[in-house]
Amino acid sequence: MGAPIPIEHLPSRDTPIRPVATPEDFPAAFVAAWDRRRGAEIAALFTEDADFVNVTGLWWHGREAIAKPHDYALRTFFAETRLRIGRTEVRRIGPDVAVLRCRVTLAGQIAPDGTTADKRQTIFTFVLHGQKDGWLAVSAQNTEVLPGKETHVNVDGLSAVNYRATDA
Repeated sequence: MGAPIPIEHLPSRDTPIRPVATPEDFPAAFVAAWDRRRGAEIAALFTEDADFVNVTGLWWHGREAIAKPHDYALRTFFAETRLRIGRTEVRRIGPDVAVLRCRVTLAGQIAPDGTTADKRQTIFTFVLHGQKDGWLAVSAQNTEVLPGKETHVNVDGLSAVNYRATDA
């Protein structure tokens, strides 16, 4: 819990994506699927009727709807990205249900002007269901981490703010 997953423990690109043996294995499998740059491999980690909410609030239902935007992004603006898993926590709700949260650092995103953007951090929340052949996600949400900010406010456009900040 909490330590980054060493790169040598990630599955190779030749290893097929399947349900994972334990909830703790899910982040490494997600990174392996991401590194293959195929949305269908990410979607294979989800149940057929799963849902996924991305960092901007787009809400996708079902494997195909999860695969399609990931496939597009991984071929375009995420084509050179690398994910690094940081702090990870698993909370078992029952013998076959777990909530997984993991901090992820994304590096290498292509900005709209074609330059390489700075690193970003998000927190993924996955609800995992244990089935006879392993664990799959039934739901996922990705939340952008904005250090020093408390909330968003919509005044002439949405922006992250800290109400406790004072002008010097």
